[in-house]
Amino acid sequence: MRYRLTFAVGLVVGYVLGTRAGRERYEQLKKSARQVAQNPAVRNTAESAAQNNRAFAGKAFHAVSEKVGDKVPDSISERVRGLRERGQGSAEDDWGTSNT
Repeated sequence: MRYRLTFAVGLVVGYVLGTRAGRERYEQLKKSARQVAQNPAVRNTAESAAQNNRAFAGKAFHAVSEKVGDKVPDSISERVRGLRERGQGSAEDDWGTSNT
């Protein structure tokens, strides 16, 4: 019950502070976030992180699949296979990074 009360108080405080800041402050924050996201250094870093994560996920998948073998349910295998196939295209993903 204590956690629910703490969450509710945090929600109320956040709402009050958010409404006091107003629409102008929201638009300023939104503009700043967009500028940071469009910065070439940030985009390159995000793309590098995405590539590293894909490589790590592939290695982890192979390591686990060697140990687990046929014990993985088909539904999970199909989901992983679908994600791997999706990541091999040249189009951008949801974060604006390329899948190369």
